[in-house]
Amino acid sequence: MSTGELLTRSTIWISIVAYAAGVATFALPRKKDKDEVTRLAWTVAFVSLLAHVAFAFHFYHSWSHTEAYRDTARQTYEIFGWNWGGGLYINYVLLIGWLADIAWWWLGGIDSYRRRPWVLIAAWHGFLIFIIFNATAIFETDWVRWVGTFVCLGICLLWWRAAQNNSHRKPLKYWTTGD
Repeated sequence: MSTGELLTRSTIWISIVAYAAGVATFALPRKKDKDEVTRLAWTVAFVSLLAHVAFAFHFYHSWSHTEAYRDTARQTYEIFGWNWGGGLYINYVLLIGWLADIAWWWLGGIDSYRRRPWVLIAAWHGFLIFIIFNATAIFETDWVRWVGTFVCLGICLLWWRAAQNNSHRKPLKYWTTGD
């Protein structure tokens, strides 16, 4: 494995593991310092994702958006038979959305973040799980596909548990776990 491949692959797995760890702490019943751990885990996940994108553009695409678009289109064609590189733009949306999510936590505070409407939380994290699933279980092969599937199922179960922990609140309008 080349240095570029090692850096590109390791940073995305750090991102996925840090995000999953953040989900695990977020899903637990609320404790005093748990939210700070969650926020830090999701921040590490985002920074690692930025590093992954930088390494991918450096080592695989020569810092060319056109090359990245072509490579995305090639991979999409190999999997779905559709020569479309628009998935690259979906990744840009992911970066912008995650930056906004992290900024909300750090600038608005944890209480503000916890008071967000449930539909916003569900949509955002559903999108993240969709991206992780596609990146690992659809566009990868062999053991990566199985690990990615397992991680996504685990994250879904954690979110289900978090929703169950919060279901006693009426109406389930905001995500504020019980004290």
